[in-house]
Amino acid sequence: MRQVRYVYHVVMDAFYTFLADDGWAIASHIALSTLMALFPFLIVLTSLAGFFGSKELADQAAELLLQVWPKRVADAISGEIHDVLTTTRGDILTIGAVLAVYFASNGVEALRVALNRAYSVVEPRSWYWLRLESIGYTLVAAFASLAMAFLIVLGPLMLEAARQYIPFFVESNERMLFYARYGVTVSALVAALFILHAWLPAGRRSFLQIMPGIIFTMGASLLSGVVFGQYLTRFAGNYVTMYAGLASVIIALVFLYFIAAIFVYGGELNAAILKSQLPHGVSLHAAQLRERGETQA
Repeated sequence: MRQVRYVYHVVMDAFYTFLADDGWAIASHIALSTLMALFPFLIVLTSLAGFFGSKELADQAAELLLQVWPKRVADAISGEIHDVLTTTRGDILTIGAVLAVYFASNGVEALRVALNRAYSVVEPRSWYWLRLESIGYTLVAAFASLAMAFLIVLGPLMLEAARQYIPFFVESNERMLFYARYGVTVSALVAALFILHAWLPAGRRSFLQIMPGIIFTMGASLLSGVVFGQYLTRFAGNYVTMYAGLASVIIALVFLYFIAAIFVYGGELNAAILKSQLPHGVSLHAAQLRERGETQA
C-alpha cells in the first residue's frame, strides 16, 4: 500500500510540475520546432547520402524514421518527404547546407529548453556553445540514420546468405525485415532518449535516474501512436474538411504535439522521483546548486 501511495504521489507531483512549467506550451513549441526541423534534416540527410555516393540510403533512413509512426500519420507526409529526398542536391559544402543544418538543430534546442525546465536547472553554458552542440547532435543523428539504413540495405543479402546454411531459420524475408526494421528503430529511439536526458540539459544524471522517464516515454509514445492511428482511421476526414490542403501538416503536428507532451512529462517524472528522495523542504534546484558548489570546491 505504501508503494502505491508513493507512485501516486510521484505521478501527481510530476503532473502538477508539468502544468507549472507550462508543459503544454513547451510541448507545442517542441512539436512545431520538430516539424520545421524535419525537412531541413532530410535535406542534410540527402546531401550526406549523395556525398557518399548512395542517395538511396536517404530513402531507407526516412523509412526508418517513420517506422514507428502511425500509418495514417506517416502516409500524410510521406509524399512531401519523398519530394525532398528525390530532389537532386549538391550543396553539402554550400551556404544552403549550412543553413539546413542550423535550422535542423532548432529541434534539439527545443528539447533542451524542455529538459532544463523539467530538471529545474539553469543553463550556465554560452549560447554559441549550445548551438554548436545541437548542430553536432544533428549531424551525429544524420550519420547514425545513414548507418542504420546501410544495415537495413544489407539485410536481404545477409538473409539470403543465411538461407543457404540454415534455411529453416529464415522462412520469410519480409517478416524478418519488418521485425529487424522495427527493432532497429526502437533501439535507436531508446538510445536517443538516453542521450537527450543524460547529456542535453545542464548537469549530469545517472542511467538509473533517467530510466523511469525513458520507459514511460517509450511505452506511452507507442500507445499514443496506436490510439491516434485508430482515431485517424475513423475521423481523418475531419482534418481534410477543416484544414483542406494543410490537413497532412496538421495531422503530423498534432501527433508530434502528443509525443512532445509525453516526452516533457517523462522529464518531469524523473525530476519528481529525484525530489522524492530529497529531505523534506529541499527543492531539486537547491539540491543541485549545493551539489554543484561541493563539486567545484
